Amino acid sequence: MKHYTPLHVHSEYSLLDGLSQCEDIAERTEQIGSKACAITDHGSVSAAVDFFDKMKTKGLKPILGCEMYVCREDVLNRSKENRALDHQVVLAKNEQGWKDLLGLSSTANRPEHYYYRPRIDLDLLAKAGSQKNLVSFSGHLGSMLANAITDGDRLDPDWMKKGMYCAKNLEVVFGKGNFFIEIQLIDSKINTFAGMVGKALRYIAANTGIPCVATPDAHYCTREDAEDQRVLLCTSFKKTIGEVQRDLSEGKANRTLQTFFQSDNYHIPSLEDMQEFHTDEELANTNVIADMCEDYNILAPPNPPKFTCPDGSDPNDYLRFLCRQGWEGKMGHIDTLSTDFSKYGERVNHELDVFTGVNLSSYFLIVDDILQFTRNQGYLTGPGRGSAAGCMVSYLLNITQVDPIPYNLVFERFYNLGRNAPGHISWPDIDFDVPKEARPEIIEYVRNKYGKENVAQIITFQTLKGRASLKRVMAARGNISFDEQNSITSHIVDESKISDELGDIKQEYGISSTILWALENKADQLKPWVQLGSNGHKLEGPMARIFEQAIRLEKTKIISGKHAAGIVISANPISDSCPMVLDKGGKHMLAGFEGPHCEQVSLLKLDCLGLSTLDRVSDAVKIIAGEDDED
Repeated sequence: MKHYTPLHVHSEYSLLDGLSQCEDIAERTEQIGSKACAITDHGSVSAAVDFFDKMKTKGLKPILGCEMYVCREDVLNRSKENRALDHQVVLAKNEQGWKDLLGLSSTANRPEHYYYRPRIDLDLLAKAGSQKNLVSFSGHLGSMLANAITDGDRLDPDWMKKGMYCAKNLEVVFGKGNFFIEIQLIDSKINTFAGMVGKALRYIAANTGIPCVATPDAHYCTREDAEDQRVLLCTSFKKTIGEVQRDLSEGKANRTLQTFFQSDNYHIPSLEDMQEFHTDEELANTNVIADMCEDYNILAPPNPPKFTCPDGSDPNDYLRFLCRQGWEGKMGHIDTLSTDFSKYGERVNHELDVFTGVNLSSYFLIVDDILQFTRNQGYLTGPGRGSAAGCMVSYLLNITQVDPIPYNLVFERFYNLGRNAPGHISWPDIDFDVPKEARPEIIEYVRNKYGKENVAQIITFQTLKGRASLKRVMAARGNISFDEQNSITSHIVDESKISDELGDIKQEYGISSTILWALENKADQLKPWVQLGSNGHKLEGPMARIFEQAIRLEKTKIISGKHAAGIVISANPISDSCPMVLDKGGKHMLAGFEGPHCEQVSLLKLDCLGLSTLDRVSDAVKIIAGEDDED
């Protein structure tokens, strides 16, 4: 056997549990000689587009999956007894399987289903599994099958009977040939309970005829990363490393902390690592599953809803009509015989040819309609910002209020056909500002116009910036006072203030790090704790290891939230191409891909930012108008 396929891998999207960025997973997959890898984050498929991209870039097959949370009774039962959750790994075999997986993920996040975590029940799982487009394996020590045969930290006295019943039931759920019994042994020398359960599962497999498959339970890429993942766990459990170690020595630590603090084996192992614990058949079955999963495409070109024009005309024709109207209103001062007239005319026609050629007319009409509605409701809108100010079409439609020609604003900075590739059309990017009080009303207008299932706000993920990363590491160590932490981190500047310089840091060190910038530019202030070594890369000083770890953790995702401006609109229900996740308030469903990834699966993304400044300006205008009326 030349290679195996890692089928149970968590990324940083398993927040505060998984460490690895998708790029690192793809690199590790290539490094160990595997041809494919599966991503199986806890209750989430938000990593899918990122993972798909990074694997495809290296010529590797991405297998999309999820470690689902399954409750033991009806999913609508929110009793304390039904809070316990089993884990079940599910992979998409094909494009329809991916849609089924999206459906399961979105269903698990519905307000009536979500209970501490996004969850489904066995009936929902069976309904999706019955389509035979999913492949599943039984999971680790917290899985449905493992929980069926164990009682605490020992095997249930009737483990064989219960295990065979559960395994056969799961085989019925997914269909014969689509369910495997998962054997995880990479940590069995340290975790003897895992070894005991693995042996029992092999007996169950032998007696049911269900094949076994070998998996890691990878939460980081290499053994060396284990220390970094523990910092995330300390953050999650609000403990220091010392407190966790004390709990371990006193037998008070929960299973999660026991697992990850006593072992460095929750990485993506090599074939040689796996061969020490698994049979050739168990390893061969990883490739059998990889071959069962087709190499399908989840990306799609832009598919905005078709804008319904007032006169029933085609959106391309209507966009040209609105531009002619805008020309009459804004370009009347230009002599038709002047060179300026030709310059403006050529620019407008060029832009229109570009947008109509790639079917983006509806995009402009949708943005224009939203701004028209906002103004008709009596709200102020911003004059436009960013690269959109370089677009004459935006100016003629009054989306932006700056004529780009006198200021030599370049259209290609806003939209460049060179960014398009076969099968992929890039989107324009127009950000528009509205009063903060108007934003909910605008979103409701868009929902009513295009359909509530076709419009959503977007998830966002907070990442560890330099200062926060350094504080997390120092807090986990537990032996550095708050005053000293604040003194040290005061020299780490905000990323936004040095964004132009971070490119140079990345070119020099291979990573865009505000901590490294500080070590170069505030060396004297940081010298008591750490400094760059004589070779310019290795750190030296009493806190060198802390700073090195903080640098490694920069950019790691830690918390999800709702994007302040992003809205997506689709011609079809968003859940057809994007997972839906419940917001922190438990009321609204968000598009579960980050903004750029939403665009990659065909969704139209708009940035509608609510600015309190515009509220205050509106109030001032009303006050002045009132005073004028009194006079």
